[in-house]
Amino acid sequence: MFRVATRSLSTASRQSLKIGLIPADGIGKEVIPAARQAIEALGSDIPKPEFVNLSAGWETFTKTGVALPQETVDVLRSECDCALFGSVSSPSRKVVGYSSPIVALRKELDLYANIRPVTSVAPKPGQKAAVDLIVVRENTECLYVKQETLTVGENGKEARATRLITERASRRIGQMAFELALARHRKHLTIIHKSNVLSVTDGLFRETVRGVPSLPEVNGKYNEVTIAEQLVDSAVYRLFREPEIFDVMVAPNLYGDIISDAAAALVGSLGLIPSVNAGDNFVMGEPVHGSAPDIEGKGIANPLASIRSAALMLRHLGYTTGADRLDNAVDGVIREGKTLTPDLKGTSTTEEVLQAVLKRV
Repeated sequence: MFRVATRSLSTASRQSLKIGLIPADGIGKEVIPAARQAIEALGSDIPKPEFVNLSAGWETFTKTGVALPQETVDVLRSECDCALFGSVSSPSRKVVGYSSPIVALRKELDLYANIRPVTSVAPKPGQKAAVDLIVVRENTECLYVKQETLTVGENGKEARATRLITERASRRIGQMAFELALARHRKHLTIIHKSNVLSVTDGLFRETVRGVPSLPEVNGKYNEVTIAEQLVDSAVYRLFREPEIFDVMVAPNLYGDIISDAAAALVGSLGLIPSVNAGDNFVMGEPVHGSAPDIEGKGIANPLASIRSAALMLRHLGYTTGADRLDNAVDGVIREGKTLTPDLKGTSTTEEVLQAVLKRV
């Protein structure tokens, strides 16, 4: 699992840790409470946690006409040290007035990096994991700027979308990726792009990330990091054929989203993959899985990704001992294989898996 604090936002004087909880939709309402209990079990290894329940999501939109209330943003900015987000049930069709709250939160709080570790659990503690990689996804640009138009031309309806790639965003996600690679054993970074076709947008991303080690303020810091490149389609192919070649992967928003979800198949389930949305001043944990409406309310949602996301959040803040306890407890449950939810071929409930984790914390 991801063992490196990307940035330490903790302070020695902090007596409490105020955490915003945004379960949002679907199984988010089941797995975020599980993550809360796991955090509470850490005791003195973290400052005393205080939780603030906040609203966002499709259900909030249907009730209020707003998917991301301004109050939620304001409380996160002014009162919270960090946050956990569950899942959102964004419709696949256009709904007037609706926009994804998680995409909006990333922009509002400038959470420019989505860090998604994909790590299998070795048969025995201390053994090398078969899969051990991190996808670093630029979180604010690409097609996710949501600038789309629909017009009617001589060929009928014509839909267009703006794809935004800036030097600033590419540089700072590149620096985040280099920091992560530098802290890992292999010190290897792969830049994912499609600049053979998208020579302007992906070309700018590729060139900017490659140029990070040459920045004057870097001063040779990343000399130990080896750099590789992969076209995104080739990267997906090689991810399944030989995942061991990858260490840290950095990609524009859309590619990173797709690659990290696909990589979840390597370790068995989206229900195992955590992430953090990170900026320079705030961090928000978020399990990678969706709202899973097919199992909502059945009590069988896998809580492990949300617990791992809580661990990532704490690690980012500098609370490595508490984060290690959560990660080791989750690894122990997976390794034992007796208490697993149906997505991992088990028969256990969300609560049973949570209790198995808590016994090991």
